[in-house]
Amino acid sequence: MLTATALAALLTALPAAAQEMRIGLGDDADILDPDQSRTFVGRIVYAGLCDKLVDLDADAQIIPMLATDWTYSDDGLQLVMNLRDDVVFHDGTAFDADAVVANITRSMTLPESRRKSELSSVASVEATGPLQVTFTLTAPDASLIAQLSDRAGMMISPTAAEAAGADFGQNPVCSGPFKFVERIQQDRIVLEKFADYYDADRIKIERVTYRPIPDTTVRLANLQSGELDMVERIAATDVGTVNQTDGLSLQEVVGLGYMAIYANIGNGDRALTPMGEDARVRQAFSLAIDREALNQVVFDGTARAGNQPFPPTSQWYNQDLPVPARDVEAAKALLAEAGQERVAVEIQHANNPVVTQMMQVVQAMVAEAGFDVTLRATEFATLLSEQTAGNFQLSRSDWSGRPDPDGNLHQFVTCEGGINDPKYCNPEVDRLLNEARAVTDPAARKALYDEAGVILNQDLPVIYLGHQTYIFALDDKVQGFKALPDGMIRLQDVTLAE
Repeated sequence: MLTATALAALLTALPAAAQEMRIGLGDDADILDPDQSRTFVGRIVYAGLCDKLVDLDADAQIIPMLATDWTYSDDGLQLVMNLRDDVVFHDGTAFDADAVVANITRSMTLPESRRKSELSSVASVEATGPLQVTFTLTAPDASLIAQLSDRAGMMISPTAAEAAGADFGQNPVCSGPFKFVERIQQDRIVLEKFADYYDADRIKIERVTYRPIPDTTVRLANLQSGELDMVERIAATDVGTVNQTDGLSLQEVVGLGYMAIYANIGNGDRALTPMGEDARVRQAFSLAIDREALNQVVFDGTARAGNQPFPPTSQWYNQDLPVPARDVEAAKALLAEAGQERVAVEIQHANNPVVTQMMQVVQAMVAEAGFDVTLRATEFATLLSEQTAGNFQLSRSDWSGRPDPDGNLHQFVTCEGGINDPKYCNPEVDRLLNEARAVTDPAARKALYDEAGVILNQDLPVIYLGHQTYIFALDDKVQGFKALPDGMIRLQDVTLAE
């Protein structure tokens, strides 16, 4: 039996309770490999796990991260980046120019990589100094730096990547402020502070646990009960509840992306439907939707109705293609022109209450125009897998958005786009979007995006619905967090008050 003195000594010797941040996510992440993943919540986890060559600030402007500075050659065909000299990966592998070359090469060549189209302008990348890399491009690419602010620019340990191959995501090794501890699918992802992080003084949290909870009501209840410290993307209808709850607060920011329905046009046998084979049917479906009503009913007016990959507030938005008013009679006329009276179609969607409500409203709207919709709810990572495999007719999914217009469009609708799940292919759209990458003048770029938008508005491989606001709810003990337009949760300078 321990004496009182011995027990006191033992307790004194134990470390103080480590600060753990518990974050509720709207979905579960897919594979934790930056080259293979595509989920929004995966990017939230990466914000703690995997640093990038460059990052975004509160105004969505590119700022240094692992790269300290960069310059383009006068002809735009070379990009030279200088690197930090105080970075190591979580397994002790040095971060240097050779590591960047290995990462970019992997992104461009790994068979499973979804980053290929994002880096398609890169002819080669080489170490031109111990801490300097030079990208040689096939043509000037105004979007490349923005691509490197996301998964294409995330740096993983070359040692771990070579050993694991396509299975890297089972035990990811990066260079971010936190290192991977464990993952239990549909339950939690756990990270802990990396002691050798180059900016460790700004990391006050010792451990981070991400909890996927698709049900927004349950997610908020966990915050209210103290089981969570923060939740992302709460339902707009819960804003009032948070505001009336002592000890909780909100942060909101308008996102860079969009909400949309993807149409299977050429991805396997499930594309062989009136919806997949006739653009007039897709146009009719789009015309039967009242986008502003969706915003008011589902999002309490916090979202923005939209019909393009860019919100109406964006400099890239085409004012000549305004959000269409709902027109049921015009929709019926288009169906008749396509030789259809009623069209049966299945829409898959994520199994969270907000998306489910949204799709139920869409289901009721389009029924009046002649569409008999069946809804199929599924877990979000599964939904993305089904999209990739072509096992869908229509699929409702969000895109969190990128600071450069290319990131909201090119990889979704070009013939070889890395996440072109509809398998849409129009050579003229490819030409316009590839040319837009190579143009640096904003006005000239916008003209090309406008021209491509006219075609896409007719073909409708993606039916845009609107643009949502990211709403975070936090326990008041969370100090120092700031919501940014990309919706990521950055934990630098964040503390948990006692």
